[in-house]
Amino acid sequence: MKSHSTLRITLSLLFALSLVCPPARAQSGEIVLMQTLAERTGFLETSRYADVEAMTDAVAAASPMIHKTYFAYTNEGRALPLLVFGDVADASATSVLASGRTRVFIQANIHAGEVCGKEAMLIMLRDLANGGHASWADSLVVLVAPIYNADGNERFHLTNRGLQNGPLGGMGQRPNAQGLDLNRDHMKLDSPEARSLVALFNAYDPHVVVDLHTTNGTRHAYHLTYSPPLHPNTPPAINSMLRDSWLPAVTDSIRKRTGWEFYYYGNVPRRGEAGWYTFDHRPRFNNNYTGLRNRFAILSEAYAYASFEERIRATLHFVEEILGYAHDNAEAIREITDAADAEDIRGTSLAVRADFERSAEPVDILMGEVEEARNPYSGERFLVRTEARSVERMYEYGTFAPTESEVAPAAYYVPAGQHVVLDRLRDHGVVLEQLASDGTRSVERFRIDSLLVAPNEYQGHFEHDLRGAWETETIVVPAGTYRVDVNQPLGRLIFSLLEPRSDDGFAVWGLVQPGESPRHYPIVRSTGNP
Repeated sequence: MKSHSTLRITLSLLFALSLVCPPARAQSGEIVLMQTLAERTGFLETSRYADVEAMTDAVAAASPMIHKTYFAYTNEGRALPLLVFGDVADASATSVLASGRTRVFIQANIHAGEVCGKEAMLIMLRDLANGGHASWADSLVVLVAPIYNADGNERFHLTNRGLQNGPLGGMGQRPNAQGLDLNRDHMKLDSPEARSLVALFNAYDPHVVVDLHTTNGTRHAYHLTYSPPLHPNTPPAINSMLRDSWLPAVTDSIRKRTGWEFYYYGNVPRRGEAGWYTFDHRPRFNNNYTGLRNRFAILSEAYAYASFEERIRATLHFVEEILGYAHDNAEAIREITDAADAEDIRGTSLAVRADFERSAEPVDILMGEVEEARNPYSGERFLVRTEARSVERMYEYGTFAPTESEVAPAAYYVPAGQHVVLDRLRDHGVVLEQLASDGTRSVERFRIDSLLVAPNEYQGHFEHDLRGAWETETIVVPAGTYRVDVNQPLGRLIFSLLEPRSDDGFAVWGLVQPGESPRHYPIVRSTGNP
């Protein structure tokens, strides 16, 4: 019997040989493409960066409906592939926008130990190259980034993701090469990956963003859990469509198709009040950030203790159903995002702080059980889901309500010396106007009563908590200052970035440099429209 290492070498050689020859066509006309590494190893292994590159090259070569480009470079210089499926001339943003179709962006492998999304998207791309789901192109352009955290993916270890049920041959790590969690970097943009991702959002402007993960928390009986955006400032029409129609429709279709149960993401805490608690509402997370950009966002969390193969299948089915619904409702999706972009939020009360909101009544949650198994290669134990399930009634904490609010101003004024803030605003796609001359204006300045700095570093920063209040003053705003009009499509995001009490803004991350007056936040705002 061949050893594991010999098997890996043999399979790699066979894969390399398959790339030398062009894809063959079966008598039916179907393009016969190679299997993914996960499939070829009986779901023992997951794809490395080179495997993803080879597979995506092959599907793009095999189908005129699939185009390949790159949208980023990682910290270590790996180019991040982007596959574009649709009736477009090429993979450029110009061609995609010119199509007029609804754009859906699917991102996998932001945490490179959570690899089922990467494999599922490679399988889906192969299916598309073989002519599957051809009708999607009638109303959609689908953009797929299968290996977002490519540097983390290459840091393989048999013991990454501890108790996860495979792949037993190892997987990558959660952070990128800088040691940053890319799913905490959407506001501060410290990583080249996050800056490139936001640049993709600005260029391709997807109406829908799907983010593929694996969860390893509470022992439940769902094959996959999901979430819409959680920030209270998300446009209500986006949440309404997702919660009232889209996600319920997908859940019903999955149940009929597979018999599997999917539900909203949650965990039961080990301490404190029992309940089904979702994750954090702050926009440092991709899902919540996307909502503040007035776009639909759907988080997918396959269950870590299901088998690797089941996780891939669950993720693949989920994405297929999401795209099926998007195809059938493409015009309505565009209308909702267009209306959100056109909305003037000036004078609207918006949340700067929020906390969990309890459901009106308890809900039924499917709890499950696991058994222990042992990885024959590492000797470490892992957990395997069983078919046991029980229904437990508990309150659900799946949404957030404001605990502190502010009225959105007409504009913010950012001093020219705030280079980091200005650069990050530009990175996010915010429109800035530089003042050509001095001007006397009635503005609000935030008086700082106290500043609390976290004792421990988090994601490369010591988080700040500014406390105080806005006061009206008449000041001279000097030439060179940048005016940031809140009445633009990214107004909700601007508010969260620049408000000093925002729980995930530039002030929290320590990116705002002290001004001339240590008692005042250096960024002022106006409630009028001078």
